Amino acid sequence: MSRLTLVQAVQDALREAMRKDERIILLGEDIGKNGGVFRATDGLFEEFGEHRVIDTPLAESGIIGASVGLAVNGLRPIPEIQFMGFIYPAFEQMISHVARIRMRSQGRYSVPMVVRVPFGGRIRAPELHSESTETFFAHTPGLTVVAPSSPYDAKGLLLAATESEDPVVFLEPMRIYRAFREEVPEGWYTVPLGKAAVVKEGADVTVIAWGTMLRETLDVVSRVEAAQGVSIEVIDLRTLSPWDEDTVFESVVKTGRAVVVHEAVGQLGLGAEIAARISEECILQLEAPVARVSSFDVPTPLFAVEDLHAPTPERITAGIEKVLTF
Repeated sequence: MSRLTLVQAVQDALREAMRKDERIILLGEDIGKNGGVFRATDGLFEEFGEHRVIDTPLAESGIIGASVGLAVNGLRPIPEIQFMGFIYPAFEQMISHVARIRMRSQGRYSVPMVVRVPFGGRIRAPELHSESTETFFAHTPGLTVVAPSSPYDAKGLLLAATESEDPVVFLEPMRIYRAFREEVPEGWYTVPLGKAAVVKEGADVTVIAWGTMLRETLDVVSRVEAAQGVSIEVIDLRTLSPWDEDTVFESVVKTGRAVVVHEAVGQLGLGAEIAARISEECILQLEAPVARVSSFDVPTPLFAVEDLHAPTPERITAGIEKVLTF
């Protein structure tokens, strides 16, 4: 066991995957000699060489387009997009090609690629560096979308993604890249895609979160429990599409109340889909309407006020209290 940060766990997973499978290659801006903007690929260029760790031009559509060609011809590329806000030039490639080739070719071709994308905000970065637009990809059939919240899950989910025969969008929460350390097993292990984790059991309300918001939600939950004498269950969604409906529904049937917390804006966010499905499937057990706590429906602001844009502890607390007192 080693105590790793989340970004170190990502690096460890990439190294394990490349040692195991020579078909895996990395592509991205500055990922080679410089080790990536967040140093997620640090040391991999020296170990695997320039033919497997490839520095690309500043052209996201080219990075993804080239990866599609590599994937359908037998390789297993892992392209990196430096920030989620930079993926938009490649959006056409993602939606029109990455997500559709299996269906378009009637199963003759698949696209076994993992698109690594740092996402989220509150890192004091310029515009277009702090996006949480995971719904774009979760809304697109043919893409699996993953968002780990811990070093252990980051390594296990990334290794599982490298085994997938279909494309995975792997969202890495930048704010917690180096926020804490956790024991991570050495060698190969996987965390199953499509399976949520009940990280804390409870009886009075279910709170669902992912990525950066999980740890912040757990901090709020501990304070609410101490103040009000209630028991709160917390679910880490982990895979955003397809998300684990069974685990969520089972929890909500038990607690009768649900709150979804995410850093994306509220308008058509994933929380809206989760709330709708809970309302459809658990209506007879619900004791209160499902609450959503999200960022405000405005573009991500500059860093002077970005902490107020995302869900604050006060707003998460209010969301939980709203369903408890309904």
